[in-house]
Amino acid sequence: MGGQTAKTRLTGVLERIGAACRACGRDPSAVTLVAVSKFHDASAVAELAACGQTIFGESYIQEALPKIEAAPAGLCWHFIGHLQRNKAKLAVGRFDLIHTVDNVELAHILQKRAAAQHLIQAVCLQVNVAGEAQKSGVAPGGLDALAEAVAACPNLRLDGLMVIAPVFDDPEGARPAFARLRALRDALASRLGQPLPVLSMGMSGDLEAAITEGATHVRVGTDLFGPRI
Repeated sequence: MGGQTAKTRLTGVLERIGAACRACGRDPSAVTLVAVSKFHDASAVAELAACGQTIFGESYIQEALPKIEAAPAGLCWHFIGHLQRNKAKLAVGRFDLIHTVDNVELAHILQKRAAAQHLIQAVCLQVNVAGEAQKSGVAPGGLDALAEAVAACPNLRLDGLMVIAPVFDDPEGARPAFARLRALRDALASRLGQPLPVLSMGMSGDLEAAITEGATHVRVGTDLFGPRI
């Protein structure tokens, strides 16, 4: 992969997304590709942006903010990593979507900062559907309470749910986690009486399984940027 061009890598991932959508009767335009640029510098972002990719995902505030400044203007940035409370205020207004809200205290910090900036911050709730101790995310049993708390924050817009699925040798092994997230989203949307259009799930190794289960945003790093040197 290291010898491939950015254009070749991007084309390959988009072809995988298109094939997965066709296989399950979905419109490829319904799936958003988030290029995970963590650990890759602004020049790598610029190279992929020149090929037409406009949405990039970062996991660490201290790495992301200078990169956003150095990267080409006009790109869309998503925050997809664990958001520490002491850095949360720095994310507000810098990211079009924060995928990883997983507790009420974090939501309140984001709300306070967004209100101070007179803006609406779009967020998703990260759910730990498999109960993995090493991963962040609200437990499914706590999702309703967290969602209601976020919905009560006037400067936060709840767009949907996010999951980091367990890793399996066979990507099909991740499908139950993706299906569970979709079911939780559907139930929560009904409970809140509002659409929750975003299902952020699936990465390089399992994006086909995620798309089959309804992913709207897939987060792909290595398959787009190649291995880190």
